[in-house]
Amino acid sequence: MKRYYEVRLSGAGGQGLGLAGKVFSEAAILADYNVCQTQSYGPEARGGSSRTDIIISKKEILFPNCRNLDILLAMNQESADKFSRDVVEDGIILVDSTFVNQLPEGRVYAYPLTKRSTEEFGTPMPANIMALGMLAALARLFSIDIWVKAISMSVPKRFLEMNLRAFEIGHREGREILHVEEGRAPLAYDRKQPVPKVLKDQG
Repeated sequence: MKRYYEVRLSGAGGQGLGLAGKVFSEAAILADYNVCQTQSYGPEARGGSSRTDIIISKKEILFPNCRNLDILLAMNQESADKFSRDVVEDGIILVDSTFVNQLPEGRVYAYPLTKRSTEEFGTPMPANIMALGMLAALARLFSIDIWVKAISMSVPKRFLEMNLRAFEIGHREGREILHVEEGRAPLAYDRKQPVPKVLKDQG
């Protein structure tokens, strides 16, 4: 892991980007990073543009604004178009292909986060945490234990089990992508397998 990251979680209002930012920030704090988080909303509570910017650093953070993104989550086309230009050359872009049809340039991973969430849980609600699972795997950010603790601290108890499952789905998908990308055999796992013990114990 690097000692400094600039992260932007972006999409439309109502997609849970503020909560995702809170989970990400809590995980970074637990991993002994300094954290600066800011949020921006469009004029509509739902449907307008929304983004959460996070800077994490092992040193003191002197400037609060993201300028050179290491990680971008774009959960709609507008965000992909608008913010992909701010990603550094070796940065990671994850787009929700449920809503993003035209991919930006760069190291882009497309996955139907909202569609998969709706199929798996009957609601798009945990697509944001599923996205964090994928980003955690793709960027090799923090340990599973840290993410579980951060989710448990941030998500209402009645939705905790669903979000832990969503995170694990995203993390498994991200690990499989890396296995393929690195020329190794895909991970052999049953997509319907039980939640791993480290996650199940937190339910």
